[in-house]
Amino acid sequence: MPELPEVETVRRGLEPVLVGTPITQVRVGEKRLRLPYPENFAARLAGRTVESLARQGKFLIAMLDSQEALIIHLGMSGSFLVLGGAEAHGTGNGAAARHTHVVFHLVDGTEIRYADPRRFGLMTLASAAGLASHPLLARMGPEPLGNEFNAGHLGAALAGRRTSLKAALLDQHVVAGLGNIYVSEALHAAGLAPTREAASLGAGKRQGAAACEKLAAAVREVLLSAIAAGGSSLRDHARTDGTLGYFQHSFKVYGRGGEPCRRAGCPGTIKRLIQNGRSSFYCPRCQH
Repeated sequence: MPELPEVETVRRGLEPVLVGTPITQVRVGEKRLRLPYPENFAARLAGRTVESLARQGKFLIAMLDSQEALIIHLGMSGSFLVLGGAEAHGTGNGAAARHTHVVFHLVDGTEIRYADPRRFGLMTLASAAGLASHPLLARMGPEPLGNEFNAGHLGAALAGRRTSLKAALLDQHVVAGLGNIYVSEALHAAGLAPTREAASLGAGKRQGAAACEKLAAAVREVLLSAIAAGGSSLRDHARTDGTLGYFQHSFKVYGRGGEPCRRAGCPGTIKRLIQNGRSSFYCPRCQH
């Protein structure tokens, strides 16, 4: 599933093309996504202009001049492709055309195509004034790249939690946008085991504040590095120009079970284990 860096990469690719350029038409395929499209979806977008494009966790939020907001989630395999000039007039073929579900036509001739082979993504419309209480966005934790995400927040959020540290960080109510890849990478950078009890870092715990400082910094550093690399392309993720991200070449632990630890001076071997049905990767020698 695309995580924060992949979604932010998509946002940055769409923003200069989509914001401020009127939408002339929206074509929607016959197959629904995770949720049904809202009533008159295409008609409510036609003639509208996107005034801003933001990201909240793993969601993209396009604010429209109609006082509505287009909420987008890429699901497991969603991606956008921006086409201009002669490219925009082709219909495409094969798997790419078969999995294209929504096409935005802009007034300057640009096409923005949304493809989603697994159809776990979603697009819906909501009142801009009511976004904070929208069911998809309400109670979401702070942005890990924002000022609200810090050691103090982590200590308070983890206090009393008997779940594993990894499971706590995957909880979107604790912090928004993190997923399996970047939690694994951040925990390695901070020297913390994914199996460690979350409460051990909670407020008031001995050495908990120092560990939370390291973890908050590691989360931020890993995410910024991944965004700079265009995200991680393991299966479906691509940038809006069709090129792949390359942060996967910098993974320290994720997907590297049985390989040597890449921390300088550590003789450990990366271990893979299953937590809550998902793979975790860590080094038992330097993560505690």
